[in-house]
Amino acid sequence: MKNNQAPFATEVTLLTQRRIRQTIREPQWIVSGLATPILYLVLFAPLLKDIPSSLFGGLPMVQMFLPGMLVLFAFGSGTGIGWTVIAELDSGVIERFRVTPVRRVSLLLGSVLRDGLFFLVCAVLVCAVAVPFGFAIHPLGLILALLLLAVLTGAVSATSAALGLIMKNVGGLAAVITSAQLPLTLLAGALLPISMGPAWLRALAHIDPFYYGVEAARDLASGQILTGSVGLGFMVILALFALALTWAARVFRKAVS
Repeated sequence: MKNNQAPFATEVTLLTQRRIRQTIREPQWIVSGLATPILYLVLFAPLLKDIPSSLFGGLPMVQMFLPGMLVLFAFGSGTGIGWTVIAELDSGVIERFRVTPVRRVSLLLGSVLRDGLFFLVCAVLVCAVAVPFGFAIHPLGLILALLLLAVLTGAVSATSAALGLIMKNVGGLAAVITSAQLPLTLLAGALLPISMGPAWLRALAHIDPFYYGVEAARDLASGQILTGSVGLGFMVILALFALALTWAARVFRKAVS
């Protein structure tokens, strides 16, 4: 059977293209995904304009707010694959993949890469929309921030796909994701800097990997590249991605065997 396998890169490319075509065939999800961060920017960001910038480390409001909002977007961009996996289980698509020589990790990576690409395209558009609101683009820093958050999207995507295979139930998956989203993103300081909170909350934030992504993204979006927060952010998010991908790959091998 191994002799019939396509090269690994070819498998991943074809399965990523399959996921991209699925996304294109359902443009309402693209519009919905893009509308959410723009609505946050238009409707929530103005509420922060009277907060002293000293609370943001001297950063302009939108320079602080947009990276945190993109972390929220990264989380949302990665969660949808769990529902798709459950739908494919119910419709027999996963069952058909069981009798093919395709590598199980390729099935996972196709979804992860699609979600990362979807995040990147939409995030670039959101950053462009934010410019009239005062968002200053620092090209290298912004590129690194978006790449970091695309990796975060990948970690969420791998986890969501694996949970879909394990739970096999839309209601159960929704409960898990909804329960995790609020503490992970609020504790990370995605909407407001965690430095504004009490000491116990600031201490608790350090167990949340999303916190390091938010801090690194804010530094990078402001043009600060060689900072401790950036280095730590990349280490934590890359480690999170590796752990999520390793665990999800094992789940896929067991479920699609």
